[in-house]
Amino acid sequence: MADKKPRFSRSDRSQSRRAGGNSARRPGGGSGGGSGGRPGVEPGLKPDDIVIYGTHAVDAALQNPDRRITRILATRNAADRLSNSGQTRGLEVEIVAPEMISALAGADAVHQGMALIARPLETLDLHDIEDARFLVVLDQVTDPHNVGAIIRSAVALGVDALVTTHRNAARETGLLAKTASGGLDFIRLVHVPNLAQALVKLRDFGFVSIGLDSAAAEDLVNTLHGDKIALVLGAEGQGLRRLTRERCDALARLDMPGPIKSLNVSNAAALSLYLTARHLGI
Repeated sequence: MADKKPRFSRSDRSQSRRAGGNSARRPGGGSGGGSGGRPGVEPGLKPDDIVIYGTHAVDAALQNPDRRITRILATRNAADRLSNSGQTRGLEVEIVAPEMISALAGADAVHQGMALIARPLETLDLHDIEDARFLVVLDQVTDPHNVGAIIRSAVALGVDALVTTHRNAARETGLLAKTASGGLDFIRLVHVPNLAQALVKLRDFGFVSIGLDSAAAEDLVNTLHGDKIALVLGAEGQGLRRLTRERCDALARLDMPGPIKSLNVSNAAALSLYLTARHLGI
C-alpha cells in the first residue's frame, strides 16, 4: 500500500491544495504539559471530525488532496519520520506523549505514534462514477472491521468505487481507516439513498450487478460476464435484502473445496474481488 499513490479521482481538483515543504515541529504541541490527559488535544474538535491514526492511514490521508486536515500529532520519533517524508503539507507536527494520542484515538488504538484530525471525505453520486468498470456495493454491512478490510482488498484489486447507503452503513471513523490500511483515501466513496434503485441505475450505466449468496445456484466464475461489474455483498447473517436480491442481474456463490463452505463477508469479498479482477483483466 505504501508504494501506491492514491487515485484522488473524487474530483479534478488540482493538487495545488497540497502545501509542500517540511513541517515545523513545536514541542508540547499545545498539550498543556499533560502526559496522558486530553487538555490541549480535544478542544476545538468538531462533532464529525475524524481522528485518523497509524502509519499507513496517516500517510495516505496526507497524500490525498481531497482530505481536509486540521492538525497532525505525533510522538517525537514519529514526528521525525513524518517530517522526513515531506508529506506534512506545511502543517506543523505537534509533538505529544503517546498517551495523548491514545486518549484521542482510543485506549486500544494501535496508533504507531501518529494521528491527525481531519474532516470526512466528500461522497459522490452515482453519476460521478458512470465511467467506472469495477464497483463494490455493500448492503447494510456496518461492522468497521469488515468494511475496512473490504476497502483494503478493493483498493489492492483495482476497484474504482465503494457504494453504500446513507443509513445503515459503516461511518467513516479512525478505526475504519486504520483497518483499511490507508485504502480509505485511495477509493471513491458513493452514498445512495436507496440501494435497489441504485442497482437499476447501475444497469442503465452498463454494469452487471452480481450479488454474493451462499445459496445461489451458480458459482461466481460462471456468472462473470461483461466489462463493467458491480459486486454486491450483504451483512453477515442477514445477507442481501429481498429487494437487493431482486435488483441484482445475477446471484452467485463461492464454491469452497474444504469442509467449511462459507466465509465471513470480508474474506468472501477478497476472493470474489480477485476473481472479478482477473475476469476484467485488471
